[in-house]
Amino acid sequence: MHSHPLARLTPISRERLIRRHLDEGVPLKALAAQAWVSLRSAYKWLARFRDGGVAALADRRSVRRTQRRTLDPQQLQQAMDLRHQRCTLRRIAKALKAPLSTVGRVMNALGLGRLKNLETKPPVRRYQWERPGDMIHVDTKQLARFERIDHRITGDRRQGCSRGAGYEKVHVAIDDATRLAYVEVLPDEQKATTVGFLCRAVGWFSDQGITCRRVLSDNGSSYRSGDWRKACQALGLKPIRTKPYTPQTNGKAERFIKTLLAEWAYVIAYQTSEERNRWLPRYLGIYNGNRCHMALGGLSPQQCLQRLLIAE
Repeated sequence: MHSHPLARLTPISRERLIRRHLDEGVPLKALAAQAWVSLRSAYKWLARFRDGGVAALADRRSVRRTQRRTLDPQQLQQAMDLRHQRCTLRRIAKALKAPLSTVGRVMNALGLGRLKNLETKPPVRRYQWERPGDMIHVDTKQLARFERIDHRITGDRRQGCSRGAGYEKVHVAIDDATRLAYVEVLPDEQKATTVGFLCRAVGWFSDQGITCRRVLSDNGSSYRSGDWRKACQALGLKPIRTKPYTPQTNGKAERFIKTLLAEWAYVIAYQTSEERNRWLPRYLGIYNGNRCHMALGGLSPQQCLQRLLIAE
């Protein structure tokens, strides 16, 4: 077997070291220092030589010398039956008279390591409206104002604190079919602010050639208000709200907010929140006009919009 390429001693050198210690009585510590190896390594070769002679001085394989225990087919079937009865791994190991580590490893390999994996998951329901404007997703995200770079950048909590700066709300509206997005940073999410944003968003989509027909929102107080319903009626929109505690229904807006935070809000160290807001229109131009979207077959939102408008 080949020696390790960085080994200090070859099998011949190891034998020579052991022979000098046993035959000539040279201290093992001095021999180890001369060979530039540790005293522990010298004792290791000495022990191997005493156990197996010269042949034991060759390098050994680093694989396991003992095979891991496993379950026979009958034990495996019994373990699966007990697991589907929601028995714990410790209880299964006790019933099979097998080590807990072996049962846990086998169950993990079968995907039954956690009890929640026993429950059938409902199929993922995906949808996408065919025409632009058939569904507009709206949502908000709170961002903190700041007057200087804070501790997340400097690493020092004593510097960069902007106490009392407050918060601002990022209002987003995204078209379901084309992923075309309209965003504004506003001071709050009150009824009047939300209704004003909706009117401006519908006007912006109209300038892009999109006629809005429905709007989907969560169950925020402003979206449940009478002013919101009256505004939707005046704009010719059908208001739709998600089922409580199911944000995935409004997943396109939620995912766009995540993209917005990663590629705009937190992408660089802005000096102030006003500087961050000034970069928003430029980013939206990149997102709508140049950034490819895998759900659109690699097209940008504007390219997808042009294709759908031509098809109509």
